Amino acid sequence: MDISSAVPVLSAKWGIPFAGMLLSIALLPLLTAAFWHKHFGKVSGFWALAFIVPYAALFGIGEVSQIVVHAFVAEYMPFIILLAALYTVAGGICVRGNLHGSPRVNTALLALGAALASVMGTTGAAMLLIRPLLRANDNRRHVAHVVIFFIFLVANIGGALTPLGDPPLFLGFLNGVGFFWTTAHLFKPMLFVTVSLLGLFYLLERYYFYHREEERTPFLDPTPDSARFTIEGKINFILLACVLGLVLMSGVWKPGISFDILGTPLALQNLLRDVFLLVVIFVSLRWTSKSARAGNAFAWEPITEVAKLFASIFVTIAPVIAILRAGQAGALGFVTRLVNDEYGQPINAMYFWVTGLLSSFLDNAPTYLVLFNTAGGNAAHLMHEGAATLAAISAGAVFMGAMTYIGNAPNFMVKSIAQSNGVRMPSFLGYMVWSGAVLIPIFALTTLLFFC
Repeated sequence: MDISSAVPVLSAKWGIPFAGMLLSIALLPLLTAAFWHKHFGKVSGFWALAFIVPYAALFGIGEVSQIVVHAFVAEYMPFIILLAALYTVAGGICVRGNLHGSPRVNTALLALGAALASVMGTTGAAMLLIRPLLRANDNRRHVAHVVIFFIFLVANIGGALTPLGDPPLFLGFLNGVGFFWTTAHLFKPMLFVTVSLLGLFYLLERYYFYHREEERTPFLDPTPDSARFTIEGKINFILLACVLGLVLMSGVWKPGISFDILGTPLALQNLLRDVFLLVVIFVSLRWTSKSARAGNAFAWEPITEVAKLFASIFVTIAPVIAILRAGQAGALGFVTRLVNDEYGQPINAMYFWVTGLLSSFLDNAPTYLVLFNTAGGNAAHLMHEGAATLAAISAGAVFMGAMTYIGNAPNFMVKSIAQSNGVRMPSFLGYMVWSGAVLIPIFALTTLLFFC
């Protein structure tokens, strides 16, 4: 955010609206779900105004206008348009038919979902495969562990390889990180974590399937196995390729033409990317059959909630980023000292865990931005001299979004869909027992292998 002129006089108190916004997202759905569901837009607006009004009073309407315009033009609109495009396109692909949920089949479905997540986004891959996975296992007694590992792999870790995969990585892309940078630098950590989880899941599946008499369950299968599979909405595969091509285009084609909007430059390639992504959304809605979207129980509520919440997040994070860019001299210098040694050199293991633990309870996209700027916020430097640090931040944000139901947007959506299909999912704390027991040992090994 371009508020560097005000950095010397900004105190840590300017981070209160951002902290309040994130704590609202984390706590209000748990403490007062009905109020949150009805008024989350108003809560989001309250925290945005809690920054805008005092800042305008102290520094002028012109200054705060530049900040808000920059937040919306440079970051929020590209972010939400891409998410909406992936959500709409994925929601138009409906897989019909039913498999038999055996250890091999379930492991293969999780592996497929993890592979698709970096291409169609964690939200898209999760929404595409969760219902086929539930249908395949709807005659079994023990299904919760299948959904839990699905959240681990498909809704989070599988999205680590491209900016399309997970929102934090797209924010990195918007801030100058190369499209294939994460593919090159996160492939090994992602492969290690994915293979480890798939191996553990297969062993757990065999235990439930054979030793808990799952195979001989007397339950009547409400959706008998089918040898024939059909896919509705095939046009959306073409549209998905268009999304990928448009994002790549905006990262490769640099015509040097931009438009100034209240001090914020809008590059031609980014403008064209977003306009054509809107066209992709329109084409998907126009040419996808209603039955395909009905089969996926497609609804606008999830993306509407994300849009309202992130509008406030991108505004309230502005002063936090400005203070962090001031380094140890800024009001949040303790964050810099926490992840850097006495000589100011980054401690990559700390970047991985601090980013990850914050991503677990807050939201991994703004957490990524905070730590990205703590590391200096210079994409050119971080991609080369600071590559190990950027890899640690990226991996922490993507991987540890799986630690709680609120770490990444698809997590809670998958939980809700599973519960609506009769799966007895663990509580918020119960899920954390699973994630702590399974993920923390694997992440500890990941730290030793890749970030020390």
